Amino acid sequence: GHRGVDSTGETTYKKTTSSALKGAIQLGITHTVGSLSTKPERDVLMQDFYVVESIFFPSEGSNLTPAHHYNDFRFKTYAPVAFRYFRELFGIRPDDYLYSLCSEPLIELSNSGASGSLFYVSSDDEFIIKTVQHKEAEFLQKLLPGYYMNLNQNPRTLLPKFYGLYCVQAGGKNIRIVVMNNLLPRSVRMHLKYDLKGSTYKRRASQKEREKVFPTFKDLDFMQDIPDGLFLDSDTYNALCKTLQRDCLVLQSFKIMDYSLLVAIHNLDQAQREHAAGNAGGDGRGRPAAQRALYSTAMESIQGEARRGGTFETDDQMGGIPARNSRGERLLLYIGIIDVLQSYRFVKKLEHSWKALVHDGDTVSVHRPSFYAERFQRFMCHTVFRKIPLKPSPSKKSRSGGAVPRRS
Repeated sequence: GHRGVDSTGETTYKKTTSSALKGAIQLGITHTVGSLSTKPERDVLMQDFYVVESIFFPSEGSNLTPAHHYNDFRFKTYAPVAFRYFRELFGIRPDDYLYSLCSEPLIELSNSGASGSLFYVSSDDEFIIKTVQHKEAEFLQKLLPGYYMNLNQNPRTLLPKFYGLYCVQAGGKNIRIVVMNNLLPRSVRMHLKYDLKGSTYKRRASQKEREKVFPTFKDLDFMQDIPDGLFLDSDTYNALCKTLQRDCLVLQSFKIMDYSLLVAIHNLDQAQREHAAGNAGGDGRGRPAAQRALYSTAMESIQGEARRGGTFETDDQMGGIPARNSRGERLLLYIGIIDVLQSYRFVKKLEHSWKALVHDGDTVSVHRPSFYAERFQRFMCHTVFRKIPLKPSPSKKSRSGGAVPRRS
């Protein structure tokens, strides 16, 4: 794709260096959030989804923008009022958003996926910034009104939380970026990570992927590594499956397919053993004391109500969903639905081939997303996640190696 490396070894995207891109993003967001604060709060109107604001940043500065040591660039903000509303809905105050993204340098993530995108994370771990292609940005704009309606009815979701869509125009190229919630806090060591679609066709991690320090495995690997699935208490299991069901309906209504559930597993017992062995590879205590955006953790995404009673999340759980494996080890799960924007091209490609095969092509494309959604849910709620059959007494069971979950 557009990702490359220049002669000094620095990452580039569409020939713009990563440091220049990070600088432009921070200058642009500072300006756009600042100018937005002068606009009065009001309800979101239909036309708000189609507004694009643009501001020029010459390197010598202007009466609206500060001087900077990058090349001149233009910064565009898509649907500023609508995204302000989304951030508010997720409990992110403008000053927190600015502080997280713009007070410290952004950190470039090296383990970006196959998409060829660049990924940055804010220094407090709260936000991910990802470069997206023109088609994906366009698709997100089309989704916004429906996304807005869905969030109003149902703020608890495992769908990506989109906080902003921007474009940096530099060197004659458009670099579109989206700001989202960060699913995997860097301060928590993930022992396993899976990208699951509920499909088994060619769904095994490649040899090249396996050689990485932190590989992402796939459906067949999961069934081989964790044949008994991950055990959740029945309230959590029900909340998770209900959330997945609602989210799949939303994706289906947009005819979106080919999305995945990202499941990262932190094994508390293994982390304790590693810590004891003097190999503390991030035991979760290093997380900067930063804002906690209201719905940014996995646990909060699936159930708002149970937490309010204080029965669930403690600091020890670091936002993860408590679970156990068949050996009875205590786990924290970090999950979210990813790749909801790529699917647009995928669906279009499939539509062409179906229409060639089936005269009544439209009916096929309407049925396929529902087939994908059903298979996805069935796999997640029967193979990946299971209910703990009986409530074991935690003190005994964790010592006895957790024989109870076997009964499933």
